[in-house]
Amino acid sequence: MPKIVLFCHSLRSDWNHGNTHFLRGILSECGHRGFDVLALEPANSWSAQGLLEDRGPAALEAWRESYPPLPLAIYDPARLDVDRALEGADLVLVHEWNEPELIARIAAHRKSASSYLLLFHDTHHRAVSAPASMPAAHLDGFDAVLAFGEVLREAYVRQGWARHAFTWHEAADLRVFRPRPDAVRERDLVWIGNWGDDERAAELHEFLIEPVASLGLSARVHGVRYPPDARQALAQAGVEFAGYLPNFRVPEAFAGAVATVHIPRRPYVRMLPGIPTIRVFEALACGTPLVCAPWEDTEGLFTPGQDFLVARSGIEMRGRLDSIRNDPELGAALSEHGRATIEARHSCAHRVDELLIICRALGRDFCPPQTVAAQ
Repeated sequence: MPKIVLFCHSLRSDWNHGNTHFLRGILSECGHRGFDVLALEPANSWSAQGLLEDRGPAALEAWRESYPPLPLAIYDPARLDVDRALEGADLVLVHEWNEPELIARIAAHRKSASSYLLLFHDTHHRAVSAPASMPAAHLDGFDAVLAFGEVLREAYVRQGWARHAFTWHEAADLRVFRPRPDAVRERDLVWIGNWGDDERAAELHEFLIEPVASLGLSARVHGVRYPPDARQALAQAGVEFAGYLPNFRVPEAFAGAVATVHIPRRPYVRMLPGIPTIRVFEALACGTPLVCAPWEDTEGLFTPGQDFLVARSGIEMRGRLDSIRNDPELGAALSEHGRATIEARHSCAHRVDELLIICRALGRDFCPPQTVAAQ
């Protein structure tokens, strides 16, 4: 039984840590296919600490509602025994949010004639926006890099950081993210996202707050790290601010709204064109009509206009949302087409298939004892 080991910043917490979404789905899919999987996260991760302070100890265990069987080990970075952690491993994934010291230790372990396949998984813009912060000196110990978009993969190749680099997009976990056709639509709009470090403050005003206010929509926002002035702006626009929402409960929130929006952070639009956030995959998987603020789908992942609508300005966003609100047939068409696209191309099951193809290209053929398609 092939063994997969994942080193991540956190699997328990998605507090200001959207990478958890995809990683949970991938490990869950691998587990359903019969792989022996193990995730390791440091005891002092900032995401887990943020969730603990925000919602208390029970919140750190709540993810088990949707992912009860996933093995997770919490470790003390100062006492981690890398030999023991990687014993029997066939495939090791190291997410880029890990500390450089840990990345260096694992790279050195792989160089010491260990036989597993070692992959570095990057889902951030630092390789382009702040290349000096990357652990490039240690990446020669990795067999390959998995980049969540083609433009990021090209950056690794251009910098000469990786022996091999592959594009591996995020995707939706269809066991969790699915339509709730019997749900009551309680509001016109829900948006789920964090305010962050001023990377999209202006965009949130233009594409969310102002359209909601001008149309008089009933709207709710979930997220963290909203400063007082942001909360005040939401309140003045009539938007309910509901704070942190666990990602596994997002499908319920989507089901209660007529539509949602995608407002990407500025660094992704400017430096990493073609890479959507995982919220696009998840919203479409739930069959929620989606309107996107400007981003260029340079890799042809979707069909804009059919999977979702695009608004190039705040005025266009207002018009798109008004159209969905007043035209149920338009909303139904977007819902059906978007969900079909995810089912056909962008589920975690598809990404595991792609991962196995990548492993074969690197000389390792992992054949799990069974394959169970996501429902």
